[in-house]
Amino acid sequence: MARTDRLMRLMDVMRRLPAPVTAGRLAEETGVSLRQLYRDIATLRAGGALIDGEAGLGYTLTEDPALPPQSFSRLEIEGLRLAVDALSGVGDSELVDAAENALSRIIATLPERQAQQALHAISHSFSPGPDRKPPQVDIATIRRACWEEMVLEIDYTDLKDDCTTRQIWPLGMSYSQRTLMLLAYCRMRMDYRVFHVNRMAALRLTGDSFRPRRAALVRDYASARSRQHAAEKSPSPDRTDTGCDSWPPVAPDR
Repeated sequence: MARTDRLMRLMDVMRRLPAPVTAGRLAEETGVSLRQLYRDIATLRAGGALIDGEAGLGYTLTEDPALPPQSFSRLEIEGLRLAVDALSGVGDSELVDAAENALSRIIATLPERQAQQALHAISHSFSPGPDRKPPQVDIATIRRACWEEMVLEIDYTDLKDDCTTRQIWPLGMSYSQRTLMLLAYCRMRMDYRVFHVNRMAALRLTGDSFRPRRAALVRDYASARSRQHAAEKSPSPDRTDTGCDSWPPVAPDR
């Protein structure tokens, strides 16, 4: 786990658990050793976090009173609740759990009246998405490759059931009730492609980075999307229908 993520998780645990929290409980909740936990507590304190207590007594996180409490309108609370509920129909389990945890953290910082509104929201999404073939690969690795701009090597079966191994530069993911898609620049096709994640048999981080090229790729892709959008608004007699999905404006890899 990255250092920043580990520290954020520690802060979250200290907000949620009844104070004071023992070092052993914090270490268990965050998945680190006691030695690492003590270092993380020191790091948070050095960064300005108000943490009372010490080893053997337990720790208490004291929020800075200078910071105003979070506040949302009733409609904003309804929107957040509905968005998190709806995610269960399209997202993978790790993403759904992360959204639920984020909403819980938001609710924990709200004034009591607004926290009660969030717990008793009137908007809910109860309709599960249709059954989808579950991915065979680790979604967290794909997200990491997108975030850190790392080259992926994938074993992929296209829509014609042809199997290939190729290197791609992953740019973004698209969630829907039908499928999970990955937009990437394919080094084999030398063009943008949309891959069905559930058709990936395996994937590997190569250790290479495409960071110097990512900004240009995203810019070129955005331009291509704008051109296609304009063409769809003003169809010409020479334009032919490719039958491609509307997101993104490139063909699924076949």
